[in-house]
Amino acid sequence: MASRSTSSLCSAALLLMVVSWATSASARNFYQDFDITWGDGRGQILNNGDLLTLSLDKASGSGFQSKNEYLFGKIDMQLKLVPGNSAGTVTAYYLSSNGSTWDEIDFEFLGNLSGDPYILHTNVFSQGKGNREQQFYLWFDPTADFHTYSILWNPQRIIFSVDGIPIREFKNAESIGVPFPKAQPMRIFSSLWNADDWATRGGLVKTDWTQAPFTASYSNFNADNACVWSSGSSSCTSSSSSSDGNAWLSEELDSTSQERLKWVQSNYMIYNYCTDAKRFPQGFPPECSMS
Repeated sequence: MASRSTSSLCSAALLLMVVSWATSASARNFYQDFDITWGDGRGQILNNGDLLTLSLDKASGSGFQSKNEYLFGKIDMQLKLVPGNSAGTVTAYYLSSNGSTWDEIDFEFLGNLSGDPYILHTNVFSQGKGNREQQFYLWFDPTADFHTYSILWNPQRIIFSVDGIPIREFKNAESIGVPFPKAQPMRIFSSLWNADDWATRGGLVKTDWTQAPFTASYSNFNADNACVWSSGSSSCTSSSSSSDGNAWLSEELDSTSQERLKWVQSNYMIYNYCTDAKRFPQGFPPECSMS
């Protein structure tokens, strides 16, 4: 009886090892997906590739970029931002192409004094033109735990989300003459750097280097629903459809998501270029007229 029990336990343990190995073998990790590109050791990949950290001290910040380029995608990353007195620091997480007429989709997290809220700064560049800033406070402490920051980028729209809640939608407005990012593959970039000349209260609050090193952490990157661009072709075919698991390519906000977007923008938006009349005395940019 004892030997049969031992045999069952051994079989169960072996099965668990096989399942565990298969899971870890299929899981994405930062070693596979990213290269740390600058910072002289201040960026690190830890925990067998499950965690990436960027650090900033008085000598330098640090950054990384994706190995792949993407042309459309639904991309998630979990971040835990610099805790405590983060004034003067910026944690940037964004998609960008190359060249003088680049496209870019930005999340930037502007640090603040202890107890004061981070500002989440968003922007969209198309063909080298940005100036489409929207800024938000968050409804939680982004330094206490990891939260998911997502970009849905398809040919019709770009949706910025936090923990699955949409905070911003930038629609394709080519029909009224507004360029839309749709032809240039983009890499994912992130950096932690000192911007105390502008980041906190317009540069009035400087970085307190006695608090250094400042560290931001990243986990659970997911770009399973994204079109990888390689050697001039996309991993998504022109006939890709929802039946291929590519429903995100035509995804839009449903009524529930639209209500959540309105809730965020009513309660947490602190700047919107589309309402800044002093900045645009000749009239707002044309995309601002789209609901």
